[in-house]
Amino acid sequence: MHMNDNWTTTPVTPDLVRGAYELERTEHGVLPHRLPARARAQCSDAQLAMAESQPAGVRLVFRTRATVIELDALRTKMAYKGAPSRPDGVYDLLVDGRLAAQAGVTGGNVQMMDMTTGTRETQPGPVGTVRFTGLPDRIKDVEIWLPYNEITELVALRADAPVESAPDSGRKVWLHHGSSISHGSDAASPSTTWPALAASLGGVDLMNLGLSGSALLDPFTARALRDTPADLISVKVGINIVNADLMRLRAFAPAVHGFLDTIRDGHPTAPLLVVSPIYCAIHEDTPGPSAPDFSNLSAGRLQFVAAGDPAERAAGKLTLNVIRDELARVVKQRAAEDPHLFYLDGRDLYGEADFAELPLPDQLHPDAATHRRMGDRFNTLAFGTDGPLALPACDRP
Repeated sequence: MHMNDNWTTTPVTPDLVRGAYELERTEHGVLPHRLPARARAQCSDAQLAMAESQPAGVRLVFRTRATVIELDALRTKMAYKGAPSRPDGVYDLLVDGRLAAQAGVTGGNVQMMDMTTGTRETQPGPVGTVRFTGLPDRIKDVEIWLPYNEITELVALRADAPVESAPDSGRKVWLHHGSSISHGSDAASPSTTWPALAASLGGVDLMNLGLSGSALLDPFTARALRDTPADLISVKVGINIVNADLMRLRAFAPAVHGFLDTIRDGHPTAPLLVVSPIYCAIHEDTPGPSAPDFSNLSAGRLQFVAAGDPAERAAGKLTLNVIRDELARVVKQRAAEDPHLFYLDGRDLYGEADFAELPLPDQLHPDAATHRRMGDRFNTLAFGTDGPLALPACDRP
């Protein structure tokens, strides 16, 4: 906690926040949301509620000459009954676009989940403070990237010099939607998830609608994408459909068409890239649902297995290979009338050879090194000179 009563306290207002759809006023401060209130009201799923209120890609952005900055925050951290504590969330502080410091916050709530029953219980805790010191004594642009894996209520922002909103960077806005992999699962920190890395390399401003476990072609998500201002759009879909065993083949392609139709209602000519799932050995040819493997949970290692039967594909159950074929077919069909629609096979970001070198630790989610690889590859394949989301030469970093 700061000791100087002459510091400047700055209200956390929308002009200081990037990457959030809206800010909800709470008892303690403000809670960033990545889906609008109307969308949240249309689904009572606890997983979605948790995912959209975890601030993946959300950051405070401001200009200041402060050398010390403090942020009071109330976190809600996930925990699993019978398993060791999960790593604390990380706050990344960037100065003029470069990572300058990392820190965490103490206290907070704990949302305890029983994986055997699916029930959740919240244990309350106090507000904590994240503190950054030793910053250069000059006018600079500061970004504080919030943890992608902790619900974060922003309580107070303090600094030893005035804070003002940063001027518009002029960068194009990249709107991305995907599953927990896009959300950031198991990345080292919030600015090193693969979408954050790709955005930094590509010189674009990220709006991340990656929703862990919830990239399910929901109409309310499509409407949120439709209504979000953006210059470039990508949607990475498929793995959660299999994880949840949510659809059969008959429903999948029409749902994709409807999802894309809705996005196009708000963004009729924006470059729109459809990305299929990355390589995931357990579900390449075996349907879902995904099921937790508790055999090593006490040691802190939760893994997943495919609980479906490959023979069920004949009845329309979906696998990743089936989904990739359908997505490629749908995009090819639509692209005949939509020259700004493109397809990227997710295995170009992470394929079978990558799995042999950098296996998915829990069989579903990439580690920090894989996030870096995927970010590099997406930048090359999507934002590169001949990529579907390529920027004009004058806008490239």
